[in-house]
Amino acid sequence: ERKGMAAAAMDPVEAAKRAAAEKAVDEFVRDGMVVGIGSGSTIVYAVHRLAARAKLPEGDPLRISTAVFVPTSFQSRQLLAEAGLTVAELATREVLDVAIDGADEVDKSLNCIKGGGGCQLEEKLVASAARKFVVVADHRKQSERLGTCWTKGVPLEIAPSGYRLAMRLLAAKGATATLRMAKSKAGPVVTDGGHFVVDAHFGGIEDVPAMERWLKAVPGVLETGIFCGMASKAFFGQADGSVVEWAADGNATPVAAAEAGSESA
Repeated sequence: ERKGMAAAAMDPVEAAKRAAAEKAVDEFVRDGMVVGIGSGSTIVYAVHRLAARAKLPEGDPLRISTAVFVPTSFQSRQLLAEAGLTVAELATREVLDVAIDGADEVDKSLNCIKGGGGCQLEEKLVASAARKFVVVADHRKQSERLGTCWTKGVPLEIAPSGYRLAMRLLAAKGATATLRMAKSKAGPVVTDGGHFVVDAHFGGIEDVPAMERWLKAVPGVLETGIFCGMASKAFFGQADGSVVEWAADGNATPVAAAEAGSESA
């Protein structure tokens, strides 16, 4: 009863994130798997669900005891360690069974903009190593066209020595390019890999694959926040507690609120 009261009091957006994360975890993660774990606010709920499943009694089909988790950032590494889950590095795992990550915007082809948290390089490496890449987000991230809902720009991980050149070339292409600045320190954001982040906003992106190719060809750009044709499924938590699922084949499936919340009961 207390848990139900807490859920009822949860902010609707946070409840939507939790519903999407829990649904994805329970559908795709099984014991013995090697699982990539992304970064961001929605992933917190995914790790919470994994930790709860690790405490289930032996014999429960959802219990996980031998699964191994590959993080994409310092944040997800700490979350996994604090939850008591087994952590491995990507360098020691050639292939992952599945990767679960959030997104800043997702279109109906499951192309994504990611990197609002500045982890796009490691996130793309982990997603690329996985047999399946699954996105979890709240309903605000659903989009008809990339660049229309997320207007902060495509995050680009850039070699520090090349950021001025990259910004000049981006501006010549028509982008509004901004070096991302830190909020609690003087100077720019520095990624876990020691790189800068430039956010390049082009407005709505009509040809996502072409944009990704062009951005990756810009000298100094190490990786882009465009994840094109990588995801196989996306889960979006809705304001009413339900979960909408988008598949790479274009099918959309709503999941009732009662069903979406049943796994965490």
